[in-house]
Amino acid sequence: MPEADLNLLIALDVLLADGSVVGAARRLGLSASAMSRTLTRLREATGDPLLVRAGRRMVLTPHAEALRQRTQNAVHEARAVLRPSTTEADFSTLQRTLTIRANDGFVEAFGASLIAAATAVAPLVRLRFAPKLEKTAAYLRDGSADLEIGVLGEMGPEVRVQALFRDRFLGVVRQGHPLAMEREVTAERYTAFGHVVASRRGRTSGPVDEALAALGLERTIVAVVPSFPAALAVARASDLIALVPASLMGNQPEQQALPASATAFATTYAFELPVKTEEITVSQMWHPRLEVDPVHRWLRQLALTVCRERQGL
Repeated sequence: MPEADLNLLIALDVLLADGSVVGAARRLGLSASAMSRTLTRLREATGDPLLVRAGRRMVLTPHAEALRQRTQNAVHEARAVLRPSTTEADFSTLQRTLTIRANDGFVEAFGASLIAAATAVAPLVRLRFAPKLEKTAAYLRDGSADLEIGVLGEMGPEVRVQALFRDRFLGVVRQGHPLAMEREVTAERYTAFGHVVASRRGRTSGPVDEALAALGLERTIVAVVPSFPAALAVARASDLIALVPASLMGNQPEQQALPASATAFATTYAFELPVKTEEITVSQMWHPRLEVDPVHRWLRQLALTVCRERQGL
């Protein structure tokens, strides 16, 4: 039998992940015609069409779907074999981009501290924060993300998880808002004003609403925005109340003085919610293939240290 062309494995991985000849060509830096010729070779090698037209788009065949995870794993293993040994990484000369999936609130609250801590040790390392639009292990599995930070969702049994800190929610209004003049915000006063909520999926209710309903009260949701920083921005410029994590506000209500450098909070007032809600656990998650990688271990320890220092733990 002729030797298999292992270069085709990389192309197969990208094609199966992208599901498009044009998209795969763009990612590999090839022309569309060159990618089409590669697909022809892959079809000959596997004995399967792999990608077939369905209307105006291409879809994977059942055999291609079955190969998808195996191909990803094979490519990751091959890259690991060919990567220089890093049992004792030299961080002063290390050049590597580490991708962290996290929401905007985490980046705003912890991003600058994490970047400063990383570059102090490894000045040539680049941290890339990628948007977290949904809770899925796909990005960890396919290697497009090194680390995921957030509240644990359905991530799959193989994903490693480590708790970083506990968070709670605060109410936030602009300075000068009627609630900013009150020593304690009651549930009745809290529901007397309009609210802006943060939800990527457009949801307008949650644990706060359930707690208010038990008291016979209901919030009036005036606006829904995609992130907590956006909700904070709306509250600063309106009479609406925002619900944001305490970590975004320096982990304490505005009544307690924030650092002078916290200019983003100079025009806001944060207060404890008038109803009890459960705290949330923010965790970091990674794929087990990176468990013993020294650079990844360093990144995980860095995230843990920065988060806990910021939380005063």
